[in-house]
Amino acid sequence: MTERRETGRLRRNPAGAQGKPGSKRGPVNKTTKARGPAAEPDWSEGERIAKYLARAGVASRREVERLIEEGKVSVDGKKLTSPAFKVTGKELIRVGRRIISAPEATRVWRYHKPSGLITTNVDPEGRRTIFDELPRTLPRVVTVGRLDLTTEGLLLLTNDGALARALELPSSGLERTYRVRAHGTVTPEKIEKLAQGITVEGVKYQPIRAVLDRETGANNWLTVTLAEGKKREVRRALESLDLMVNRLIRVSYGPFELVDLKPGQVDEVPPDLLAEAVGHLYEGLKDGAPVRQSTSTTPRKPAPRGGKPGPKPPPKPRSKKGRKPDEEWSTSAKPPAEKSPSAKHPSVKSRLGSKPPSGKLSGNRKRSKPR
Repeated sequence: MTERRETGRLRRNPAGAQGKPGSKRGPVNKTTKARGPAAEPDWSEGERIAKYLARAGVASRREVERLIEEGKVSVDGKKLTSPAFKVTGKELIRVGRRIISAPEATRVWRYHKPSGLITTNVDPEGRRTIFDELPRTLPRVVTVGRLDLTTEGLLLLTNDGALARALELPSSGLERTYRVRAHGTVTPEKIEKLAQGITVEGVKYQPIRAVLDRETGANNWLTVTLAEGKKREVRRALESLDLMVNRLIRVSYGPFELVDLKPGQVDEVPPDLLAEAVGHLYEGLKDGAPVRQSTSTTPRKPAPRGGKPGPKPPPKPRSKKGRKPDEEWSTSAKPPAEKSPSAKHPSVKSRLGSKPPSGKLSGNRKRSKPR
């Protein structure tokens, strides 16, 4: 028997269906499959491009987002149109024609902010900012919190915005301690009101610890400790108790201390001590994170090449005339005492970044010239 092969048969048009005139076959029903939701990108690994470029020192997050909208940021040759994109650091990232290298390890500096400087990048009124006075050798940094125009003392700087945010939050539990000089009468009742929490013009402040250190004429020196750090908290809380603050110095921020840092000086916190102090607050400082050696803000003079001298170091700041007495510059509760000969070169006072003695001769000693 021969194999039987079935040929295609003409299909009848279903009721109500219209085919093309003269066509032998009826219309074919093409059913489209329902498409499911679009597959979302994997966000489990990597870091948002705006945050990554901000840590690399390109610009702030908002500025990076603006650059992305202008089509100036590309990843592996593809221009980005949205900041909703993650990178791992293995990609080739360009901003314009510039190739962006991986961000360096998280670093923190202690800075003694002088009075009269604004804690902002640009001031609309044209006043001097802290960034106008910082050493040019520092990378792009952000501040941990702010200090008012006339407030001085410890201000933390970091190249990692996420760490700055983690240290600013009240949930971190980091206390801020200030030395306050106020005009008025300090009574135990006023100290107790601060300890119980106070409300000023509808703003409620958490309990504030205040200790009267000493009286100097009409002024009083107090040590004030708080954990929130709201805007002008110390000044507003004390002024509500008829204590007018005329000098405010921040001496510590959590485990970081001002110690003997002079106004305008910057000192980097060693990375191992940084991880030990606040590693529990930020994942970027846990074990296994990249660590770099602590460096000084004073640039070293490179070795000359081809007989050409290296760049000159920046000039040292001149000493200001009319320096205030030692009592005014003191950041400790106790009045300054005379130093003994054995204490001319003290050991490290702060466990977070004090510099060792330089070993130079003191100013009252002169070298004897040969006759």
